[in-house]
Amino acid sequence: MEARHLRYALAVAEHQHFGRAAASLGIAQPSLSRQIADLEREVGERLFDRTPAGVFPTAAGAAFLAPARRALCEMASAVAEAGRAARGETGRLRLGFIGSALLRFLPSVLTPFRRDHPGVRLELREMSTARGSAALLGGELDLVIGRGAPRGPGAEHLVSVTVGRDDLVAVVGKGHPYAGLRTVTAAQLARQHLIVASADDEPAVRAGLRALLGADASVLDTATEARDLRTIIGLAGCGVGVGLGPSGMRAAGRSDTWFCAVTPRTPLPDLVMSYRADDRSPVLAAFLAEARRRGDDLPG
Repeated sequence: MEARHLRYALAVAEHQHFGRAAASLGIAQPSLSRQIADLEREVGERLFDRTPAGVFPTAAGAAFLAPARRALCEMASAVAEAGRAARGETGRLRLGFIGSALLRFLPSVLTPFRRDHPGVRLELREMSTARGSAALLGGELDLVIGRGAPRGPGAEHLVSVTVGRDDLVAVVGKGHPYAGLRTVTAAQLARQHLIVASADDEPAVRAGLRALLGADASVLDTATEARDLRTIIGLAGCGVGVGLGPSGMRAAGRSDTWFCAVTPRTPLPDLVMSYRADDRSPVLAAFLAEARRRGDDLPG
């Protein structure tokens, strides 16, 4: 029994006439009559009474037509769902990211992606670069955004693309002596209480700070650590000290804070998006397509 048999039976029941039903289906009447006869043989019951007044469902036919109509609806729904899945409109995307990704890159992609793909279930996890890389390599994530490309066994099977670049900046409260300065030097930073990202969360940033401060790097041993960049900004605004972080922090600035460039210029590791090269998920492809639309140099 095929879907066309169900459609034929429903057409006959609707038009109550083989000729009119055949015309609506775009087939010849003799062919329709044979198909209905074949269907009745397969079901093992007479489904229609052929009378001079018209063709009408028997009791068996009426019982057959209701689930036949539901079955056709289910089949149409299945076809539609398959198409949506193939276009990346349904499914799941597991994304790990560091807080810096929320400053510029992720909002520009997530907002339109969620608008255009409401059927996709997003599993978003903020985590350190190291944890995110391990989760991607271990198959727990589909996509990760961190500082630098993942390293270690299996990294050669990943695609890693730069999606952001940052320099180190300082942030202070409006009442701080450095407020109003365009730049601060490493020597000036060494004389202040610093607010920095946790070494566990941003080891690359901490390494850059130690290189910048050189012989004065011991000041980091007494620094206040924060796990969130907005916490660094907030504490600086409260006068706790000088906050240090990526230049993208400027996007989250507050009215009670002031940002200064740091000299010498200290580039931080690139913000990198990584995913498995052999991942053929339509949902991942749709997310990457959205990222390409915002101008990032992603591979096609």
